[in-house]
Amino acid sequence: MSNARLDAEVLLRAILKKDRAWLLAHIHDALDEEGQKRFERTVGRRARREPLQYITGCQEFWGLEFIVSPDVLIPRPETELIIESVLSRLPDKNGSIRLLDLCTGSGCIAVSLAKELPAAQLFAIDKSPAALAIARNNAQQHGVSNRIRFFEGDLFGPIEELDIHGQVDMIVTNPPYVSLAEQQSLQPEVGKYEPAMALFAGPEGTELQKLIIDGAPGYLKSNGMLVMEMGIGQAERLMNIISMDERYRSSAVIKDLAGIDRVIIACKK
Repeated sequence: MSNARLDAEVLLRAILKKDRAWLLAHIHDALDEEGQKRFERTVGRRARREPLQYITGCQEFWGLEFIVSPDVLIPRPETELIIESVLSRLPDKNGSIRLLDLCTGSGCIAVSLAKELPAAQLFAIDKSPAALAIARNNAQQHGVSNRIRFFEGDLFGPIEELDIHGQVDMIVTNPPYVSLAEQQSLQPEVGKYEPAMALFAGPEGTELQKLIIDGAPGYLKSNGMLVMEMGIGQAERLMNIISMDERYRSSAVIKDLAGIDRVIIACKK
C-alpha cells in the first residue's frame, strides 16, 4: 500500500479525534496504552486491505462529511460529476425543482443536491434498508432530511403509486455498473469489502442502466434529464440505447478528470 504513511496518519487522527495541524504539533507525543492498542487494531484492519473509510466511518464528498459503513458504496470523487452536471444545467438554483435519486446508497448525491438547491424536493430510493438508514442519518446530519423522502425498493418500483409521473425535473443515479466478469480483477478494498449489491449489475454491467433508461421517461417532465454515472467502456452502448428510444431527443457524455467517459446525460423530448 503506497499510501501507508498517510493512512496511518488518518487512522491516528481518527483515534485521537484531532485535526492534522494538532497532530503535526504533537508528533513526538507518546500514546497511552489504550491509544496504542486502538491504533494497532486499526492498522491491522487496514493491513488486511479494509478500506480506510470503513475504519474511520466517514468520507468527504462535495465538501461534506458523510457517514459510511460496509453497507454502502464509498463515495468517489468522480461521482461529483453528477452534482456538477445537474447544477450547470439549472438556470435558477433557487427555484422549485423535483429530483429523483435512484440507488442512493449513502445519500451523498441527494444530500449534496439538497444542500445546493434550497427549494428542491427530492426522492431517494435504494433496495437496501441498511443503506437507507445511513442515507437518512446523513440527511439529518446535514439538515436536509425535511426535503428528502426515502423509499425502500428496486429502482422505480417504490414510487409507482405516487402521483409524480411526468413531473420530475431530473433523475440522478450512480447505479451498480460493474460486470460479473470484472469481479476477480477488482482491488481487495473494493471486491472484498464494498457491498456487492452496490457494485455488480450482471454479466454485462449495463443491465440496471438499461432499465433506468427505459423507465426514466415515464417520470421526467418534457425536457427533463437523466444524469447517470457509468463504467469504463459503456458510453457507446448506452448512447446507442438512448438514440433508439424515441422518447429522448438528445444525449451527451461527460468525461472525468482522467479523460474517462463517466456520466451520460439524456434529455426527454
